[in-house]
Amino acid sequence: MKPLRGAHGAQSPGEVRIIGGQWKRSKLQVPVRPGLRPTPDRVRETLFNWLGQDLHGWRCLDAFAGSGALGFEAASRGAAEVWLVEADAGLAAGLKANAQRLQAGQVQVRAGDALAVLRGAPPGVWDVVFLDPPFERDAAGGASLFEQALKAAVPLLRHDGWLYLEAPRPWSDEALAALGLQAHRRLKAGAVHAHLLVRLGPSGDNPTP
Repeated sequence: MKPLRGAHGAQSPGEVRIIGGQWKRSKLQVPVRPGLRPTPDRVRETLFNWLGQDLHGWRCLDAFAGSGALGFEAASRGAAEVWLVEADAGLAAGLKANAQRLQAGQVQVRAGDALAVLRGAPPGVWDVVFLDPPFERDAAGGASLFEQALKAAVPLLRHDGWLYLEAPRPWSDEALAALGLQAHRRLKAGAVHAHLLVRLGPSGDNPTP
């Protein structure tokens, strides 16, 4: 993703608008960072059409949170608990400020390494885990950050839980199956390849949102 920039290439504060739920049209203030790539509106709208607009009672984990757009969208739609995980101290501070401004008590900001948090989070209790690692950290054919994050996230899901992945390339059915996952929905929007994934069950059946 191209970072938001002001005139003459100087970095300037950006903002992301929540598109649904109780905070619809509210703006999230986002410090600009090279490579920061908030999930596009079109992709978020499609994702929450897939998941359903009412997430009351859901537990959601937004790893590599960045702008926090995915996690705040889930909270806006009624999620009971949302973890926003961000390693960049400035972005984490911005996430906390946005949560306080929205009075989003269900949102917990966890400053730290996303893989470490994923590996230490309670297993088997999350309704959805959002994964949107930095695109430059993808390595086709190798043990990329993406593969490590997927491996760490799978055990966290409830039996009917969802795993959402944004990547710079489509993940094949074979690559996903090797990680115990299968694609339920896919979307390409510009440079973004979005995947809604479920755990691969013995019957091959997918849950229905």
